[in-house]
Amino acid sequence: MEGQVALVTGGVRGIGLAISDRLAARGVKVAAGYSRDAESAKRFCDAHPGSTIHQGNIGSNEDCERVVDEVLEQHGRLDILVNNAGITADKTVRKMTVDDWDRVVQVNLSGAFYLSRAILQHMLDRGSGRIINISSIIGESGNIGQANYSAAKAGLFGLTMSLAQETARKGITVNSVAPGYISTEMVAAVPKEALEKVVAKIPVGRLGEPTEVARVVEFLADPDSAFITGQVYSVNGGQYM
Repeated sequence: MEGQVALVTGGVRGIGLAISDRLAARGVKVAAGYSRDAESAKRFCDAHPGSTIHQGNIGSNEDCERVVDEVLEQHGRLDILVNNAGITADKTVRKMTVDDWDRVVQVNLSGAFYLSRAILQHMLDRGSGRIINISSIIGESGNIGQANYSAAKAGLFGLTMSLAQETARKGITVNSVAPGYISTEMVAAVPKEALEKVVAKIPVGRLGEPTEVARVVEFLADPDSAFITGQVYSVNGGQYM
């Protein structure tokens, strides 16, 4: 993987940062996307010479196309796309606004489509590429108060399988990773009692670590994983089987 280039959206915090770090450790030049956290983006860039950072709104097709153009201009190639960025706006369907629905679906699902489409011709021309969509256990199981998030993350499975079939003979693989409850800032914000109830339902008895998700992404991004496409890899401690 030495010398390859990866675009990791939401790549400067949480699971995205763990993915960026893991790929960088393999010699990959990481183009890390972010929306607002300029401080984390700067820290990432300082820690990984040769990598770049790219600010934009993943829910905007124009921003996605611009970021892809920036990466290609600065690095000359793009081998790996990790669609990791996501947001939540949790409410029951009865209380959820149309804006709550649209924002979450736009970022969590449409953004993956925008970026995949923007980079696809480059990968087709080169005859190789890896697209990895970070979904969620909530896309598999559903969850009270997360209809928008669940629908978007479930939609990534359909996007993954369809794009995998379209590109299978072109040297491009497309796969999904579905993390369970991972020890990130987002999960840390969950009230203690509620989090304890979640952990009690995880067979391995603990939250996952971002590095455990990153390890699966690294595996799928590796050139030796060329016969794996259209699959979902769950990283959830056995919580959903």
